[in-house]
Amino acid sequence: MTVRYETHGNQDAAAPAQAKPHRPVLTAMLRGAANKCMNCGNGKVFDGFLATNHACSSCGQEFHHHRADDAPPYFTITIVGHIIIPALLAVEVLWHPALWIHMSLWVPLTILLALSLMRPIKGALVGLQWALYMHGFDPDAEDDLPFVPAPAPATVERLS
Repeated sequence: MTVRYETHGNQDAAAPAQAKPHRPVLTAMLRGAANKCMNCGNGKVFDGFLATNHACSSCGQEFHHHRADDAPPYFTITIVGHIIIPALLAVEVLWHPALWIHMSLWVPLTILLALSLMRPIKGALVGLQWALYMHGFDPDAEDDLPFVPAPAPATVERLS
């Protein structure tokens, strides 16, 4: 049995896609974590604690369209948990302190560690999105949202 595939249109006539300039991922993530513009390394990414600037004050690179969403808290919780829980268990096994000592030690350390890691993690994620041309950082993309077709018009059946 022979299978024959038909092509529609001339596929060879399509022009090759223009290659985008390489953006170093590690450099972009480190600059973002340090609150520096991923593009130029001079301007600041953040306006407040976690609010990003609309654009870089030095080179004009826009930051407003990033989509870090819930990733920074997720990674922060994961990292803090992997630091605090083993330390808490080691202290408990070695010295068996009273519960009030645990509370006065681990609650402030957890809060301090979470607050100190949240901003660099978000900056690194925005830098990763910039380096990979994600979520509006691609100047050639028309729209970053997936295409969703319009729903078909509802037909009304008449019951007679």
